[in-house]
Amino acid sequence: MAVKFRDYYEILGVPRTATQDDIQRGYRKLARKYHPDVSKESGAEDKFKEIGEAYEVLRDPDKRQKYDQLGANWKAGQEFRPPPGWEFHREYGPGQGAQQSEFFWGGSGDFSDFFETLFGGRRSHEGFGPGAGGAQQRTPRRQRGMDQEATIRISLEDAYRGATKSIALQMQTVTPDGQVSTRDKTYEVRIPAGILPGQKIRLAGQGGQGMGGGPGGDLYLRVELEPHPHYRLQATDLYTELSITPWEAALGADIEIPTLAGPVSLKVPSGAHSGQKLRLRGKGMVNPRATAGDLYVVIAIALPKKLSQQERELFEELQRVSTFEPRQGRS
Repeated sequence: MAVKFRDYYEILGVPRTATQDDIQRGYRKLARKYHPDVSKESGAEDKFKEIGEAYEVLRDPDKRQKYDQLGANWKAGQEFRPPPGWEFHREYGPGQGAQQSEFFWGGSGDFSDFFETLFGGRRSHEGFGPGAGGAQQRTPRRQRGMDQEATIRISLEDAYRGATKSIALQMQTVTPDGQVSTRDKTYEVRIPAGILPGQKIRLAGQGGQGMGGGPGGDLYLRVELEPHPHYRLQATDLYTELSITPWEAALGADIEIPTLAGPVSLKVPSGAHSGQKLRLRGKGMVNPRATAGDLYVVIAIALPKKLSQQERELFEELQRVSTFEPRQGRS
């Protein structure tokens, strides 16, 4: 009996030389995209089953080696018959102990005729594979739910100090009749001190539903920071701007400034200029596993928008007596 050839490497988007890690990464990426719990694309469930079948073969060294014996000249969709003497000794009937995939989708359908012809399945084809001449029934697999990911936006202060936040997310689930349902779910999330943008908080078992009695997947919350009116975060360092008067810049000053850890005294050196950075070591973002970042204070010299009569006279006097020439040497 002829069946349509399936190129499992093409389905997973990996080369025939792919490592097991490459295959697993390719599968996870596509499985998350087409999982019926989350994808709204037409045909997502069929695509997901196709991806799962490809992974079932390529993740197993025995089946992959046997599949590779067919050679690289076959194209997807071509008419295919197993070569003479083809035989695969691993059965997938009840109690056979087939290896399980971490995110494998059981679904309600079977593997393709191509898979069953090569490796056996819910039925065998006369003259091919184990159990020729008799039917085998596949039992539902116990499968772990898919991992899911969402975004959580928090303040810089919560990221610095740590906090417990109550958040509500819209989650998609599949009803017993196969329909996708959306509902709001509230989580109490502990935010660790020193967490940085792009890092993830894991909520074990709060992801996609398991199947066949399998455990739920995990929910990962990717952290984003809300814009802050005074601080800018770069890696673990913080940047802030400090406005000072012309006389503070000229004479120097000790100025109390706020930080996320509380107020500190900053020494502005005499002759400070706009754009100059003053570093406060260890006053940036905390890091439980390493040295804390630094706080960089960027100087900005500010001028009064309106001068009193006395201020104007003093500036005019300074203009008469000062020998300072900021543009000296410029053509």
